[in-house]
Amino acid sequence: MHDTIQQYYGDTLSSSLDLQTNACKTDAGLPEYVKPILTQIHHEVLTRYYGCGLVLPESLEGLTVLDLGCGAGRDVYVLSKLVGEHGRVIGVDMTEEQLAVARRHEEYHRKVFGYAAGNVCFLHGYIERLSELDLSDASVDIIVSNCVLNLAPDKSVVLKEAWRVLKPGGEFYFSDVYTDRRVPGMLTSDPVLYGECLSGALYWNDFLHLSREHGFADPRLIDDRGIVIGNADLAARTGNIRFYSATYRLFKLYDLEPACEDYGQAVVYRGTIPHHPHVFVLDKHHRIEMGKHFPVCGNTWRMLHDTRFAAHFDFHGNFARHYGIFPGCGMGLPFDGTNKDVGNQAGGCC
Repeated sequence: MHDTIQQYYGDTLSSSLDLQTNACKTDAGLPEYVKPILTQIHHEVLTRYYGCGLVLPESLEGLTVLDLGCGAGRDVYVLSKLVGEHGRVIGVDMTEEQLAVARRHEEYHRKVFGYAAGNVCFLHGYIERLSELDLSDASVDIIVSNCVLNLAPDKSVVLKEAWRVLKPGGEFYFSDVYTDRRVPGMLTSDPVLYGECLSGALYWNDFLHLSREHGFADPRLIDDRGIVIGNADLAARTGNIRFYSATYRLFKLYDLEPACEDYGQAVVYRGTIPHHPHVFVLDKHHRIEMGKHFPVCGNTWRMLHDTRFAAHFDFHGNFARHYGIFPGCGMGLPFDGTNKDVGNQAGGCC
């Protein structure tokens, strides 16, 4: 399958205009602070972009970020600007043609960003085999990936490797394609369906199970949208399977609980995260306004207290007394295909 993907993204596709669905296209509104950065990205890099979401987590200054399946480097270069001159961004991809585009413009972006030295590097390899690239245990702060996990033949190993290379308190922040049911085996051998990020997509519940199996005990959904398959032939082949593009964040935190437990804790956002002075959105159910007392479950408390976000919050409470589970914590299909705010409530978990 690696050869099929390399051919599809190295030879078949020459730009994002060649895609036959909107699965590998980002239609989410870009934050205002990102738009000026994109104007600085080289045109050739932009035309070879095949992402399905926005993988720009908050508070990145000075951090080391790893991009799995970086392609021609659009996200790497945007992240290069956001981590600053003293941060570092590493891109990994298995397609030489894509990496050639990315590497060709390293010096261009260094000059445009005004850096004395470059802060990016691109590695040729497989995201399932990070150990072959000398990426050591607990060596990166953040991992991002944009519509690539579905292309990996062994998704379990990717999650295992992500946990290994992340520092404690780090996170895997990524967008990918998911389904409402398991994709039949006969479709996974279709090179177009696989290359279009459809037939390799994980059933959402299998993804949650795999994440927890490899340590990411409480995956948090940030946003999602339904995917439209405009090509009639591809739509006919996929039948009644529903596809979604979704962005998740997975924290490397030990001993998170399997459910959202209430310990009477709360946080107050200080409004100090760059570009987010009024509201911090942890996930689709936690939209935390600056200065507002916001009740949280034990896991959410730790996602803020035991990570890079700690300096931006005041914390109230501890784990001394348990009040049961937060109402509304369920196990149904998490996607509704919209990006509407569902976190305006005073607090709560799911």
